[in-house]
Amino acid sequence: MNAVAAKDAVDSSEMLAIAEHKGCPTADRSGKATCGSQASQRDLPTEIWEKVKDHPCYSEEAHHHYARMHVAVAPACNIQCNYCNRKYDCANESRPGVVSERLTPEQAARKVFAVATSIPQMTVLGIAGPGDPLANPDKTFKTFDLVAEVAPDIKLCLSTNGLALPDYVDAIARSSIDHVTITINMIDPEIGAEIYPWVFFNHKRYTGREAAKILTDRQLQGLKMLNERGILCKINSVMIPGINDQHLVEVNKAVKSRGAFLHNIMPLISAREHGTVFGLNGQRCPTAQELKALQDACEGQTSMMRHCRQCRADAVGLLGEDRSAEFTIEKVMTMDVKYNLEMRKAYHAKVEDERAAKIAARQEELAEIAGETSEITPLVAVATKGSGLINEHFGHAKEFQVYELSTSGAKFVGHRRVDVYCQDGYGEEDRLATIIRAISDCHAVFVAKIGGCPKSNLIKAGIEPVDQYAHEFIEKAAIAWFRSYLDKVESGEIQHVKRGDAAIRQGALISAA
Repeated sequence: MNAVAAKDAVDSSEMLAIAEHKGCPTADRSGKATCGSQASQRDLPTEIWEKVKDHPCYSEEAHHHYARMHVAVAPACNIQCNYCNRKYDCANESRPGVVSERLTPEQAARKVFAVATSIPQMTVLGIAGPGDPLANPDKTFKTFDLVAEVAPDIKLCLSTNGLALPDYVDAIARSSIDHVTITINMIDPEIGAEIYPWVFFNHKRYTGREAAKILTDRQLQGLKMLNERGILCKINSVMIPGINDQHLVEVNKAVKSRGAFLHNIMPLISAREHGTVFGLNGQRCPTAQELKALQDACEGQTSMMRHCRQCRADAVGLLGEDRSAEFTIEKVMTMDVKYNLEMRKAYHAKVEDERAAKIAARQEELAEIAGETSEITPLVAVATKGSGLINEHFGHAKEFQVYELSTSGAKFVGHRRVDVYCQDGYGEEDRLATIIRAISDCHAVFVAKIGGCPKSNLIKAGIEPVDQYAHEFIEKAAIAWFRSYLDKVESGEIQHVKRGDAAIRQGALISAA
């Protein structure tokens, strides 16, 4: 056992008591924690529910209804990561560290008010870079203070690598920042040395194992301090195959023991054209199936965030969309911005009515399979524009949301980004093949509409295209389909086979082989 692991073992009982008090106080009927991404109002203490109910990153259900925005006021960074290359003016690139404009705190505040007026479902302001917010503390806290003075209803979020975090916990608390995300990719400095070339700490640059040791100690210290002050902490971890993928199970245990509210394991983005060290040396990204397996292995005492879109540092809109081009500083400066708190409250009340209807519909459908048990847990893909509805045409989908179905309901397990199939009114056959590969482990795909050609190809690939639930709530429709699917399996009409790249269902659906 290395020194870090030994220290974790010694501290675990003490930290678990803290975590149980402020982190994950409730569990579902299987014993799994329900504090985070997929928790509902009945699962959480009132004060925690108020913090997460309309936060699209901390609540999977909320991300269907509420939007976030990031402002790029923090260009400097105090560490270097082998998966990061902070570029500017890259409007067509969607990944952390990328922005098209760097803003002053005053420009950022005006942009926040403009977005909140134009997009009333925007509930969260985050500062996530493009460097590290706490390496730019004056700009970061001034921006938050300017926004809080005019818009007290907007939740304030900060994302950091954690190196400077212990020095600013008190400032975070004073600024009423209720949500902090810390990127923690390792607790073993030997592994950390493969991820971080250097850190800059106390006016000195450190490299290798020494740098990683400083970073992990500071991260875990900061997480503990935030938890003691009742500030919700989400942990981001980048899954890097062959480097930290297996180790992230130990990271999960360490952050849970220090009170992490939510753990978000994200896939490495390492395309060569991004110019990162990992991209240039050919480090591969994990597959969707590998990512899900790791998330499943970590899910238990810590809730997993599975709906992350790895946003740009200047993203605007619902998760999965980016409307930042509508709010360049040039456009914002010409807008007539009048922040209307009462209008926003009225809009949110309507959203909550919609959410209540969705929940009621889901519960109604679940009542139909109450008491039933089955080991069958198929995956289904869904084309959606948001609001928890099946409301996207197959050919227009930029991603598919994936749900795992069981007699307990529909569980969101991730999303699969794809290239849009329809181009100028015509389908791109090469893109269709990549879409089918992206959802090859799914038994069905739910869409608002689908053309004859993709429908035929999906059926040949063993994926059932489902369009009879167009514009209905996702979970209600998925559970209804699942009930019908179980009936067909029980009657022998079809045979259930767990799908993978080569797995097929026999009977109703025929393989293209």
